Amino acid sequence: MHWSVFLEGGPRRVNHAAVCVGDRIYSFGGYCTGENYHKRKPIDVHILNTVTFRWTSLPVPRLLSAEGLDMPFQRYGHTVVALDNLIYLWGGRNDELACNVLYCLDTVTLKWSIPQVYGKVPGARDGHSACIIDHFMYIFGGFVENIDRFSQEVYMLDLLTFHWSFVSTQGSPPPYRDFHSATAVGRRMYVFGGRGDLNGPLHSQEEVYCNNIMYLDTAINRWHRPVTHGNTPIGRRSHSSCQYDFLYEGDLYVFGGYNGLLKEHYNDLHRFSPQSNKWCEVFPHGAPPSKRRRQSCLVVGRRLFLFGGTSPMLEAHTVVPVPEDMEPGEIEELMAVPLEEQGDVNIMEMEIIVDGEVVLMDHNDLHVMDFEPTLQTLCLLAVIRHNISTEWLPASLKSELRYMTTNNTISRPINSMG
Repeated sequence: MHWSVFLEGGPRRVNHAAVCVGDRIYSFGGYCTGENYHKRKPIDVHILNTVTFRWTSLPVPRLLSAEGLDMPFQRYGHTVVALDNLIYLWGGRNDELACNVLYCLDTVTLKWSIPQVYGKVPGARDGHSACIIDHFMYIFGGFVENIDRFSQEVYMLDLLTFHWSFVSTQGSPPPYRDFHSATAVGRRMYVFGGRGDLNGPLHSQEEVYCNNIMYLDTAINRWHRPVTHGNTPIGRRSHSSCQYDFLYEGDLYVFGGYNGLLKEHYNDLHRFSPQSNKWCEVFPHGAPPSKRRRQSCLVVGRRLFLFGGTSPMLEAHTVVPVPEDMEPGEIEELMAVPLEEQGDVNIMEMEIIVDGEVVLMDHNDLHVMDFEPTLQTLCLLAVIRHNISTEWLPASLKSELRYMTTNNTISRPINSMG
């Protein structure tokens, strides 16, 4: 595994939702610090070409007019799934209200519609999870607005008949939570992480971060908690989870996230094998993404694409080691010596804190990890790293090098008021 591409200039988004159709990734909504999310403006859609690493955006009206009522409003904490060339968006909220209307984007016509649904529609919520198994969309958990509580319920939507069903499950379900992940592996829906509460469904600010992995066997609608071994990740929320079929075993990968009790962001990468129930931390070659939460992460072919999210803002501090037995007067003399004349000087990056809160930075970057990098990819990385002349390379390789090193240009500037 190798982190092979790092580009900036893409959509600056946090808590967005994304799904792939063919070789395109479609990213919907999310927020950027400092923008207004009280108005019901149309959702923005960004499309990534995973071959050229170029972002484009769909044109949207400035406001939701009568002609645009089939288009969802801008939101965060929602989910998207894809069946064939159709993408289904459900849930999420802006700063005023949550939503439980189902929207559909046809990726051929790029037109929105609102399918007529039937049955028991789940309450409006955000921070839930969604995955697709066969032609069914499964919804789990989240924070339900009208009852002001966390959920541990499962709902299922038949994407052929658009009939909603409450799924009556057997076994002990995962505790109430939001901002967890749910990943389909075969007929199973694996749930990991998220933010819970000591008071169960109630939001009392007494957070709990569970690190047990559980799965719902959708063939019999029974929850299971496998006995795992290995290096289990610390409990977290707002992480990413995706599945990669290495040798058809369907391993599950978890990246990043945040633990509110430890006040810690992560950029670690963990692999879980459903075959052996074993966790292990993996360390790909190359420079990993910075610690972050609320990013998107998807697998397309043999590559993992990660973009957006938010991280603590860092600033560099100069650290001068001081021996424990040094007297106060000697310390003053040491501090009077110019830094460039001192021997052991370290530069440390530390989080910026204002009024007791860590300052966050919203990202516009794209990271690509090759699960099984080809010899050609490794050679191109060597050309980039050593600044080797490309004069005699064929045009196709020059184009690929350009894709790997040219930033995108669709970012909005950071709002200085945010």
